[in-house]
Amino acid sequence: MRILTLNVNGLRAATRKGLFDWLPESGAEIACLQETRTQAHQRDPALWERGGYTGCFADARRPGYAGTAILARREPDEVEIGFGDPEFDGEGRLVAARWGPLWVCCVYFPSGSQGPERQASKDRFLVSFPQALARIRSRGGTVLAGDFNIAHRPIDLRNAHANEKHSGFLPHERAWMDDLFSGPAGFRDAFRLVDPDAGRYTFWSNRGRAYEKDVGWRIDYQVVTPDLAPAVRSVMIARALRFSDHAPLLIDYDLPGPL
Repeated sequence: MRILTLNVNGLRAATRKGLFDWLPESGAEIACLQETRTQAHQRDPALWERGGYTGCFADARRPGYAGTAILARREPDEVEIGFGDPEFDGEGRLVAARWGPLWVCCVYFPSGSQGPERQASKDRFLVSFPQALARIRSRGGTVLAGDFNIAHRPIDLRNAHANEKHSGFLPHERAWMDDLFSGPAGFRDAFRLVDPDAGRYTFWSNRGRAYEKDVGWRIDYQVVTPDLAPAVRSVMIARALRFSDHAPLLIDYDLPGPL
């Protein structure tokens, strides 16, 4: 089973760049999309249905902002939107779907790079979201995929030392990721189970020719409950595909299926 995650930086913009022409070719049975920035009346389901996908969306109340989606080859047995925090549920930051015993959750962490107010919002999310993680963890058999807006370790970004005081690589953010992977939550970074090397990035700023120079960050993840760790088979960052300032991250799992 192949699962894809991608921050589309606007679903309509990614559509114009060919996202839904490529999606059926990607082999992904489940696609988790972040920063969709649309409301229901602004979307045409035919775009993904023609490729054999069904969709579930968590939209932000504010037009043109945030939002998450899961597209899949089969209608899910159950869908959950939000995680019980009005601030972030109102921004469409989590949608989850279940197929049999398998849960897939699509998450979009706030970015703090636009100033202290946005960093404060991100920090509130980091305090609140572990409540959802505990529930997710208790279910077992879960893939949590999305844009975490945090690079975990120095190998996960090009200029670690220069970014130690910048949002996305702040000490308390990295400590939060440490807790995610080694604390009570006990999740696993699916990518790192297969690929331990530095220089594996999923995001490049639009400033300073970052993409051309490969000055990137690995901030897009697929995180799994421990019972799914042995199922991770292969990973791929589709760097050459430029649907947004993020690259698609595709991970293959040895799971019962196909959907």
